[in-house]
Amino acid sequence: MPQTYTQNKTFTKTDFTKIPLTKGEYENCMFDNCNFSETDLSGCAFTDCVFTACNVSLAKFHKTAFRDVQFNGCKMLGLRFDTCNEFGLLFSFDACQLNHSSFYKTKIKKTTFKNSQLQECDFAESDLTSTVFDNCNLAQAIFEHTILEKADFRTAYNYSIDPESNRIKKARFSMWGVAGLLEKYDIEIEK
Repeated sequence: MPQTYTQNKTFTKTDFTKIPLTKGEYENCMFDNCNFSETDLSGCAFTDCVFTACNVSLAKFHKTAFRDVQFNGCKMLGLRFDTCNEFGLLFSFDACQLNHSSFYKTKIKKTTFKNSQLQECDFAESDLTSTVFDNCNLAQAIFEHTILEKADFRTAYNYSIDPESNRIKKARFSMWGVAGLLEKYDIEIEK
């Protein structure tokens, strides 16, 4: 069955839990206030698309392609980005709730996470080179054997990163955030 190709279309307040999104390729499309909660987006391809104020929590992303996609103000809990199509994987997040999501072993260089909740996210073995975490909550996020070279954590908070088990060369941290690099030593730092 051939997949559909949709271009330059806006979907507003569509509930894809009732009428599933047609499998196919979506280019330069806008999804505004749509509900994708627990839907299966496997095999779909999104290029130059924008998702605004959508609920994408627990959606399935097996072999889903995200190429230069923006997520703004979206609820995106418990997602498995590690199952996405790796080819051209590029997205940005602004004011999103990404708690409990997995980026395990993903190569997402130069990704921007802005004003987002990333609590308990799994970034183990990911390549986050030059990624920006701008005003993001990284409480209990997992960084293990992660490439964080040139990553920017200057305004991120609640992170715990072991410099001995992650590559952090040229990564940027604020003075008040350095405690997140020393947590494993169980020392007290006073202001």
